[in-house]
Amino acid sequence: MNPVSDHLPFVVSDKARDLHKTLLIGDWHSDSALWNRNLSKTYDYGHEDIPRMQTGNIALQMFTTVTKSPSGQNYDSNETASRDNITSLAIVQGWPIKTWSSLTERAIFQAEKIRDLSLRDSKNLMLIESQSDLKQFMIKRELNPTLIGALIGTEGSHALDGDLNNIERLYNKGFRMMSLHHFFDNKLGGSLHGITGQGLTNFGKQSIVEMLRLNIIIDVSHSSENVVKDVLDITNRPIVVSHTGFNGHCESPRNISDGLMQSIAKKGGLIGVGFWDGAVCDNTPKSVAEAIVYGIDLVGVDHVALGSDFDGAITPGFDSSELVAITHELLELGLSDLQIRKVMGGNMFTFLQQLLHIIIKGF
Repeated sequence: MNPVSDHLPFVVSDKARDLHKTLLIGDWHSDSALWNRNLSKTYDYGHEDIPRMQTGNIALQMFTTVTKSPSGQNYDSNETASRDNITSLAIVQGWPIKTWSSLTERAIFQAEKIRDLSLRDSKNLMLIESQSDLKQFMIKRELNPTLIGALIGTEGSHALDGDLNNIERLYNKGFRMMSLHHFFDNKLGGSLHGITGQGLTNFGKQSIVEMLRLNIIIDVSHSSENVVKDVLDITNRPIVVSHTGFNGHCESPRNISDGLMQSIAKKGGLIGVGFWDGAVCDNTPKSVAEAIVYGIDLVGVDHVALGSDFDGAITPGFDSSELVAITHELLELGLSDLQIRKVMGGNMFTFLQQLLHIIIKGF
């Protein structure tokens, strides 16, 4: 489900290697918690695990929880009631029975994998739930440069099972980002890949208000353009597109319009550039770098970030150990060291500094 395209070792300059070692790299979207792998170990399949992330110098990773995926999913049109792939995956992988029928339980189960991993392997992974956690993480990383900070988010708010109370329940389980949609329309409104294309429903608007109350970061990846517009009308806080491309760079039904991207940026938002062909029209480090440069020209360097979609049933041209190849290509395209620092993770760090809660109750 998660291959990497065959490729020769990447040619990387000494300057790129030296710069890459000094970067604080952050990625807004990885589905690694979906799979039955012990992320403390190195694998020769899939896209990331802790050892490979450390080789790639990843510092901050948002782990997103996939709870429903329609059979035959595509970028154009998916029925909400289509047979769900994740139910079969949960059963085959031996997940608890309660996850077989509850999308909320599926999200919690994946989140607990990350929390347990941070407890079992605290030398290498730390769970971040607040601004104070982020500050402590940075202090620890000064002493332990390979420490990774993990955050937890949803891949679509069908994970709420249609119950507003589940927003706070998931927050209490460590969720700090919630995307609204995946490949199909849900109770909150239309998906970019659904049938209706509608905006936020009343339930969707109520959900946004509750997410804002809890300082949950809102992710509009996979949401219809009408949903994105509605969210921008409601929220006074910056939002994220955690994994995407720019339609002016790569015309694709996966990508919303450049105009909407500019609207997101004007409200302080961040756009995470994906690593696969549906987002950037190829899957090479060069194509990712070109999408980043296009994004900088479109919305400004302060609003572009990384959103790999590693382990999200995509086929990138490199895994998490090879991110230095992106740094090399960004240098080749003429970006300054400061610009590279921002898009490779500095913008994500600044966003989290501003958007995470200052004080977290003792959950």
